[in-house]
Amino acid sequence: MSHINHDVIILGAGMVGISTALHLQESGLNVALVDRRGPGEETSHGNAGIIEQDGMVPLTIPSNPLEVLKFASNRKIHMHYHPTFMPRLTSWLFRMWLLSNPAGIDRYARGVQPLRQCSADEHAYFAKEADIASEFRHTGWIHLYHSAKTFAGTATARGYADEFGVDYEVVDRSGLEALEPYIDFGDNDHGIFWKGCVNVGSPKRVTKAYAELFIKRGGDFYTGDAQTLRQAGDVWRVTGETGDLTAPKVVVALGPWSLDLVKPMGYHFPLAAKRGYHQHFESRDGAVLNRPIVDEDVGFLMTPTERGIRLTSGIEFAHRDSRKTPSQIYRATDHARHLYPLGKPVDEEPWMGSRPCFPDSLPLVEKADKHDGLYFNFGHGHMGFATGPATGRMMADLMLGREGGLDRSAFSSKRFK
Repeated sequence: MSHINHDVIILGAGMVGISTALHLQESGLNVALVDRRGPGEETSHGNAGIIEQDGMVPLTIPSNPLEVLKFASNRKIHMHYHPTFMPRLTSWLFRMWLLSNPAGIDRYARGVQPLRQCSADEHAYFAKEADIASEFRHTGWIHLYHSAKTFAGTATARGYADEFGVDYEVVDRSGLEALEPYIDFGDNDHGIFWKGCVNVGSPKRVTKAYAELFIKRGGDFYTGDAQTLRQAGDVWRVTGETGDLTAPKVVVALGPWSLDLVKPMGYHFPLAAKRGYHQHFESRDGAVLNRPIVDEDVGFLMTPTERGIRLTSGIEFAHRDSRKTPSQIYRATDHARHLYPLGKPVDEEPWMGSRPCFPDSLPLVEKADKHDGLYFNFGHGHMGFATGPATGRMMADLMLGREGGLDRSAFSSKRFK
């Protein structure tokens, strides 16, 4: 078998890995991109395709035990769980609970804000080069609230939006109907129209277009197993379909599979895989959805895509590789049909994927401290598609010793100690 020399090997061809590869390639490095499947076939395929400027408040655990008990029935669309898996998640949930306070939220907001601020521009740069700028829709998105209580809970998010200059508008029923005339809004409904949100009709197609740009520029994509990674002296080696790939540096961008590789190497990070589902539907009676809309009270999102209306559910806590249990998406469908004229399903069954999440909802972007030439870029949770190009640039700056314009301190593993 042949030995192919590169400057860097990127393990993982999702949005994060591909973006990292493109930024390193632009700096003149010979980059190999390795994945067991084709580019954009896993988590980067199934997300909602949202690039938001908002989103300054992370997932938190309520401090009121009565609020927590509401999820005990395991019939919520926001969150579903496998009871036998929950004991394995105790430490992770405890870490999240410790951060579910104003100080923890503020740390997240100030860490994520630079990524949110530049993500649309980072995508626009790659999209222009890949000739897919028309894929990006500058429509904004709507967060919908049916009750005064849930809308009141947005005060913190709106406060950060005001501080950071994120453009939004609070709209009542008439304002909502002007934006989405085919949605059946209630008299007391309110929404937040986040005007700076950009979205795409096919996250998979965008991710693959970026991969094609990487290859067109001379980059190499290989089908291979990241688990074959080994270090010999100052060289890293991975076995691909066509032979062994070698490089002095390697980036782990394997999303929810990252710990499978790095934990045996001595790295113990609190990474969990939160599963999610989507399914596509036709629209009935000539209805049109103009932009993504999130029903915050019920816990689902609808967005227009090339395959119809993509309906996504909330979080499922379960073993990453256990069987599908798409009860959330079925319940969400029942609610969505009362809100919008959904037609018949386009997909035979719901898609399921996993999101790699740390308890503080921030990614890990750093150089490993136990192995020379090893780097980490994973754990992006719900924002991998949106912020992948930004953390890809951040990783390239780190590897090349450049100062860069983005502060990496919030994404260090030191926060777990």
